[in-house]
Amino acid sequence: MNTAHPNAPALDVSGLECGYDGNVLLKDVTFQVKRGEIFFVIGGSGCGKSTLLRHLVGLNAPTAGTVKFFDECFNTAVAWRQREMLKRIGVLYQGGALWTSLNLLENVMLPLEEYTPLKMSERAELACMKLAQVGLSGYDGYYPSEISGGMRKRAGLARALALDPAIVFFDEPSAGLDPITSRNLDELIVNLRDLLGMTCVVVSHELASIFAIADRVIMLDKQTKGIIAEGDPRVLRTDSKDPRVREFLGRGEDAKVTALQKQPSP
Repeated sequence: MNTAHPNAPALDVSGLECGYDGNVLLKDVTFQVKRGEIFFVIGGSGCGKSTLLRHLVGLNAPTAGTVKFFDECFNTAVAWRQREMLKRIGVLYQGGALWTSLNLLENVMLPLEEYTPLKMSERAELACMKLAQVGLSGYDGYYPSEISGGMRKRAGLARALALDPAIVFFDEPSAGLDPITSRNLDELIVNLRDLLGMTCVVVSHELASIFAIADRVIMLDKQTKGIIAEGDPRVLRTDSKDPRVREFLGRGEDAKVTALQKQPSP
């Protein structure tokens, strides 16, 4: 049994090397995520954000380095212990990853069926509670094809919360959503963090979300295959010594300036 120090980080990544089929995509990735933190992994397309996520949640094994949850190493643990550790982790995949042949209630019940000895009625009651937590009360009988993209994201989040995880990973949660729906999802993430005390690790390139809810970020870079910045994104936008970081985080401001310059003089 793990006896983690109460102040141990929720996630501790050290010297991680990630890749597929012998190709190294990320190397020497090292960072920590504090308990209760909303932590973003950011960077341009192809920099390895989703690759890193897959290695963090156990879908792929790293070729080097360690991933620790609450001071316990996941990638070196035996299979049964990894399964126990996964109970403390929830994942919201980019498209929601809902089973289209199952209604929302049945989708949320899946982790409960897999990992708990609860009776059918108990699983259904708990799944209804999780749907209510994400604002989908009354939609338990709907199928994924019958609801909007934003609602599918919420349903996916309800399933990620089914086992009351200590850490929830989000893969591009705002992808494909309009600005209002995206903002509402950001607010939901913050509210759930405050209510449940969970730690959130968010993969995203959306500036609006990054500046709205991120406590800290790491920025990945395709050329260097690693982390080129870490810290508060609001500070990094202006104070980073790396022009790639300032350009990425300041691209929204650059667009505003360009738009103003194109406006005719009064």
